[in-house]
Amino acid sequence: MKVALFAKPITALAITLSSTIGFVLLSHSHQQLSSLKSKTHTHSMANNRSFIVWLHGLRDSGPANEPIKSLFTSPEFKNTTWSFPSAPSNSVTCNNGAVMPSWFDVHELPVTANSPKDESGVLKAVQTVHAIIDKEIAAGTDPNNVFVCGFSQGGALTLASVLLYPKTLGGGAVFGGFVPFSSSIVEKISPNAKGTPILWSHGMADTTVLFEAGQAGPPFLAHVGVSCEFKAYPGLDHSISNEELRYLESWIKTCMPGSS
Repeated sequence: MKVALFAKPITALAITLSSTIGFVLLSHSHQQLSSLKSKTHTHSMANNRSFIVWLHGLRDSGPANEPIKSLFTSPEFKNTTWSFPSAPSNSVTCNNGAVMPSWFDVHELPVTANSPKDESGVLKAVQTVHAIIDKEIAAGTDPNNVFVCGFSQGGALTLASVLLYPKTLGGGAVFGGFVPFSSSIVEKISPNAKGTPILWSHGMADTTVLFEAGQAGPPFLAHVGVSCEFKAYPGLDHSISNEELRYLESWIKTCMPGSS
């Protein structure tokens, strides 16, 4: 009889424990599912995120170029992060040694296809750009969604940064730029980097970086094995037009993963 007396309380206790354990398991399972969904959402957002680095020209600054991003209004740029770094102050030979924001030294103006090149300065500046890209990729952005763009000296640095990066990026866009190194640099270009497409735009009335300097870009890239689209703008001087930026927006969209 004593066994019978204790049977109900023990059963009740067992039911209570079972219910509690079930609730804990369900709660833990729900937390795991929520965590998984959160991680999946974060990963999905990172994969859909694009990143654009804009490199300014000689004597300019990053913040002065930030209005450019307001022109990119297509839905594809809803999750785009922009970076507008500023060059350090350096002595510039073409300006009589004056100290000003400069990614590397420029020996003469106008820049021609055969102007002297500050290759050591370029390689140092490339490290700065690569650090920016590395940080973004480490945060989860797909390298194929990373784009480097630049004007004039920044365009030359764009070219160097893209060609010397160890991964294939979404693209590099050069505006009024020039090739900042000799053919000896070809040996440092990785097979992955050769898969990054280049857009090269140049004003035909440019008297600062001559049109011939821009025209030297596509043959150089063809020799390297890099795809390049070259666009000449009649009447455009050493500046960037809204027409160029509108085309850049459409070009980047075609380079994004999953574009038709």
